Amino acid sequence: QVQLVESGGGLVQPGGSLKLSCAASGFIFEINAMGWYRQVPGKEREWVTTITSGGSTNYADSVTGRFTISRDKAKNTVYLQMNSLKPEDTAVYYCHRIGSKAWGQGTQVTVSS
Repeated sequence: QVQLVESGGGLVQPGGSLKLSCAASGFIFEINAMGWYRQVPGKEREWVTTITSGGSTNYADSVTGRFTISRDKAKNTVYLQMNSLKPEDTAVYYCHRIGSKAWGQGTQVTVSS
């Protein structure tokens, strides 16, 4: 059974940082591309970033230079380091196994003073 469990969300002031984690199980983690998406109420879920099995990364223009995706194959975990956070980064963040229907439950990130 595929499981993706996010953690690390919370409330942070503008300009602050957060690091999200996604613990994966039930599939061969090291050969799968993984991604982070986010969604705000009333809007479609949007792609944030992807990391391939080989470690190549891509980012949405809105987060380039501020967010960093990484993965630890020994821990079956993918991370999202978020720096210089802005109020418009407020959303529920989801972990996703690329090419599958597997999603985590989401973790809320709120950027507000």
